[in-house]
Amino acid sequence: MTRVGVVTFPGTLDDRDAARAVRLAGCEPVALWHKDADLHEVDAVVLPGGFSYGDYLRCGAIAAVAPVMGSVVEAAGKGMPVLGICNGFQILCEAHLLEGALIRNDHQKFLCRDQKLRVENASTAWTASFAVGDEITVPLKNGEGCFQAAPDTIERLEGEGRVVFRYVDVNPNGSANDIAGITNAAGNVVGLMPHPEHAVEAGFGPLAVGAEGMQGHGGVEGLGIFTSLLRDMVS
Repeated sequence: MTRVGVVTFPGTLDDRDAARAVRLAGCEPVALWHKDADLHEVDAVVLPGGFSYGDYLRCGAIAAVAPVMGSVVEAAGKGMPVLGICNGFQILCEAHLLEGALIRNDHQKFLCRDQKLRVENASTAWTASFAVGDEITVPLKNGEGCFQAAPDTIERLEGEGRVVFRYVDVNPNGSANDIAGITNAAGNVVGLMPHPEHAVEAGFGPLAVGAEGMQGHGGVEGLGIFTSLLRDMVS
């Protein structure tokens, strides 16, 4: 069975949610502690959301130099799939596994809402269950979710197809080019600001929106991000 490490830092909130998503996707979640450099022979790593180290300095800045991250950076360089969600995305940028930075939302407020995303790249380790153009709705909750980078970096990310997810209908935080998630050049490291782990079980995800308004009992559209890992491992 594919073993997926889920890292807990001081201030992490969504590690158990991420572990549940990993389990529902058919993988074995393995708890990893921020002080432990041993990845315990996992096949992939998830950096979940929260407020690591209280978001002191900058969001993710302290977590990026935690002992476990030295091993994550090394493993990612050798091709291990790594997913960063919300604060995990911030950590990946601070650790220079992904380009750009996440700054304060342009409206200066913490935001919590269901958010529609469009899949822009279906060839990464974390998007193999999707097709380009697919739209999914997952929860979004952040105060520092505004993705920014130098204009030439944005141009390169777009030109190389490294924008993985894009906000649809509304840009909730001012991110450049409506960018919600990106990948590294190799496609094994992905960071996204919204929370797919909160939309993996029927009855507990965002409600479907149809012609008659809110419908259903909650979607599971975020689960594909975690099941993608199994497809990537098989291929």
